[in-house]
Amino acid sequence: MTQISQILSAFPFPVYLAPMEGVTDRAFRLQCKRQGADVLISEFISSDALSREVDKSMRKMCFDEEERPFGVQIFGHDEHSLVTAARYAEERRPDFIDINWGCPVKKIVSKGAGAAILQDIPKMVRLTAAVVKAVALPVTVKTRLGWESADKPIVEVAERLQDVGIQAIAIHGRTRAQMYGGEADWSLIGAVKANPRMRIPVIGNGDINSAEKAIAYRERYGVDAVMIGRAAIGNPWIFAQVKARLVGQEEHVPSYQERVDMVLQQLRTTAEEKGERRAVLEMRSQYAGYFKAIPHFKNVRMQLMAATSIEECAQWLKSYQPLDRP
Repeated sequence: MTQISQILSAFPFPVYLAPMEGVTDRAFRLQCKRQGADVLISEFISSDALSREVDKSMRKMCFDEEERPFGVQIFGHDEHSLVTAARYAEERRPDFIDINWGCPVKKIVSKGAGAAILQDIPKMVRLTAAVVKAVALPVTVKTRLGWESADKPIVEVAERLQDVGIQAIAIHGRTRAQMYGGEADWSLIGAVKANPRMRIPVIGNGDINSAEKAIAYRERYGVDAVMIGRAAIGNPWIFAQVKARLVGQEEHVPSYQERVDMVLQQLRTTAEEKGERRAVLEMRSQYAGYFKAIPHFKNVRMQLMAATSIEECAQWLKSYQPLDRP
């Protein structure tokens, strides 16, 4: 079994693409990988659905060899389904299995999964230990600081999870109560890393929206890696920019044509898996990011939002011809 620390040692400073439901499908992950993301993780997958072999959930575990190192992320609230899901995931031979103990969304929390477990740390530890024992693959965890501002036990939690065998922990610097509002508190992520009893990699997550911030937070908080989520939506080149800044090179800002090429590539890859209609619909949420700061693009974006085929999207993208087109 390859240890997570060995996997991460292959990179000067590992940068993860955060798993995001409805976003980090195969097409988007490949886009980010080609732009420099080091470690990829599936969209989170319900352990209940996997234990029932629901086809849609089973398909979410699929990945390309190009995506390695790759992890399958599962979420759930009971030992049987989590263990069953982990074993199904192991059969797909990813590099690791990640448990989501951090999703703050109401429909997940109301079932006792995701960040809900932060209200019952002994159960969190027990379920995590069961998954670790059930599979030969490395197990990692993604979680938050705590349930609410008055309860942020992450330093203790990280150590207890380490003690039952997880090989890395990714920490989002907010509580469940904060959802995605306010500012991520990286001081507690830094406190986990500074704990002399911690031996496993600590991955920081939350508000990393530029290469400058990624490198600055690495230096300030000493994390072993960073995880970028929302800032990568429609902006996959953020990973290449982090890599450039890491070695003192100028950050490349893609030209209009480079952005178009990435959009069309993502559309076509999504269509291979989900069909053209769905690919076009799902891409609508990413145009604002892809073409941010492109002048006088509003009319084209409105047409893209109404387009129903990849060819129609391509034609509208080709139609953009301002005098100052980059």
